[in-house]
Amino acid sequence: MKITYQRPYLYPNQAAFVDDPSRFTWIEAGTKVGKTQAMVIWLFEQCIFTPGKGKNFWWVSPYFLTSNIAFDRMFQFIPEPIRHLFVRNQTHQTITFPGSGHKIWFKSGDKPDTLYGEDVYAAVVDEASRMREAAWHALLSTLTATGGRAKIIGNIKGKKNWFYRGASKAREAGVGYYRLSTKENPFIDAKIIEQARQELPASVFAELYECVATDDGSNPFGISYIHAQLRPLSGLDPVCFGIDLAKKQDYTVITGLDCNGATCYYEKFQVDWGQTKNRILALPNKPMRIDSTGVGDPVTEDLQRFRDNIEGFNYSGGNKKQQLMEGLALGIQQARVWFPEDYVDELEAFEFLHTRTGVRYEAPSGQNDDKVNSLALAWSKWIEIQRDSEIPKISWSIA
Repeated sequence: MKITYQRPYLYPNQAAFVDDPSRFTWIEAGTKVGKTQAMVIWLFEQCIFTPGKGKNFWWVSPYFLTSNIAFDRMFQFIPEPIRHLFVRNQTHQTITFPGSGHKIWFKSGDKPDTLYGEDVYAAVVDEASRMREAAWHALLSTLTATGGRAKIIGNIKGKKNWFYRGASKAREAGVGYYRLSTKENPFIDAKIIEQARQELPASVFAELYECVATDDGSNPFGISYIHAQLRPLSGLDPVCFGIDLAKKQDYTVITGLDCNGATCYYEKFQVDWGQTKNRILALPNKPMRIDSTGVGDPVTEDLQRFRDNIEGFNYSGGNKKQQLMEGLALGIQQARVWFPEDYVDELEAFEFLHTRTGVRYEAPSGQNDDKVNSLALAWSKWIEIQRDSEIPKISWSIA
């Protein structure tokens, strides 16, 4: 059976960065410009046109979930009549090509040390602005011996990341650099873009749709505000606690705030539910707000049998979590809540997410938000305590 490859249609700006011969091509892309589709085509072509046998090609995403999406899209890209000729290994996330034995691996960059060791002939770095710089360093080492090429692509996410720096250098050199805003995709209705402009915060729209970097990188708390609120753990006693209970592979995080709104207690651990409850009950007897969503509900109810100042907070339904995060953002930006450096990584990773129901704050897919949730729960309880203490109390006397 003779198989002839015919490239699917790419609009001109897509074709330009796909066909760029530079060893490293940096693409700053708006949302919905068709970057994943274009990269699927490029990496597929690298496999079918690279001579030799059994060579490795990589697709690297920040997290397993995003690499799995690319894995599925690549396999679906192969025409159905010949799809059976390709070997798909779901466990290792690989697609092996017939004849050459070339193999595309779909990797996660969340553990950079696992990326060393192989010889790679071409690679796609997907969602680069959300990937750790150490993952890029590891990938570079795999391309060294082969002189392999890479397409590094991602949405704009602030100026304080390796992707922005690398793209800026390529732009200044005038080699291997492209910037595609959403409006350049001829298949996107301009009315949809305008609707997004009206609904999104200006900084979010600028990055997601116009590829214009902002200093805070679409962070709802504000990078500069986060760093302004850093302070070592306070030596004062806690007035309340916020507790995010472990779910699946996550951690339980406990945050205690003192009378000034400064973090005075921080603990992160992963133990069974019995030990978790014992640790919580060993804390000072102060008001606690605990994430009681899902598996947290029976744990919270059990704790409430021993103390009457433990309150469950269920994220399900409505926009409760969004209100919680908005309250924390206000506290940070008004310089009312302080925390140690342990919280910075998760706070900085938070971003705006545009949904059909509006904008919400959340951690990127695959990334933990235990510390932020714990801090937000503690802060909401702290605000409530402060508000109640300011309400004048009426003294009653009965003659």
